[in-house]
Amino acid sequence: MGRLAVILGSSGLGPGGKTIAAAAAAHGAAIVQRHGDDVHRLPHEIDHAANLRPLVEQGCDRVLAIGSVGSLSPDLPVGSLVCPDDFIALHLGLSIFSDERAHGVPGFTLNLRQEVLSAWPTGTGELRDGGVYWQAIGPRFETPAEIRLMSAYADVVGMTIASECIVAGELGLSYAAVCLVDNLANGIGTGSLEVLELESARAANALLLHDGLAAVLPRLGAVGR
Repeated sequence: MGRLAVILGSSGLGPGGKTIAAAAAAHGAAIVQRHGDDVHRLPHEIDHAANLRPLVEQGCDRVLAIGSVGSLSPDLPVGSLVCPDDFIALHLGLSIFSDERAHGVPGFTLNLRQEVLSAWPTGTGELRDGGVYWQAIGPRFETPAEIRLMSAYADVVGMTIASECIVAGELGLSYAAVCLVDNLANGIGTGSLEVLELESARAANALLLHDGLAAVLPRLGAVGR
């Protein structure tokens, strides 16, 4: 089995994110900052193929992706952890192929999902098994009306994971995601969505992520097994 790659998103930014990246690298995992190392790329500007192709060249065959999401239900509060098992991204016209191979059926990798769920420590916040991720276009947040539509069919909303999952599968990479709820989506909570509160939640969630990865990575065999 090849090497594991860990892709960090918005929750991996800042000082806490650097600590997470260093910890993952110490276990032999390849690290990718989804939004860029030096310049922050907005979600709709990310070249997922450019992020993922070097991983194949480095001998990676598995990707554990970390995503920042908004909750579409008050029953999934800030600080919740979700390992999604499906997604909705009807607007995406995305493929690395320009022939019949583009007619693939994307999705999260069942075996890798189960490995992540089994390895996640019970004392680091419960990792929910399953959920539907709705990918919005971004970079703006959604309106309350849009959130009402999404919440009828999905559990969390983000701007990157579905695209990344599609490209990873086309490149032959197994793919699973851990999504951290950094905010209640617009209209779900009692107050308005505030960016400062979002950033504060991301900083707190970085600690959960650090402790969870510290337990998960050795069991996943970051350098192959």
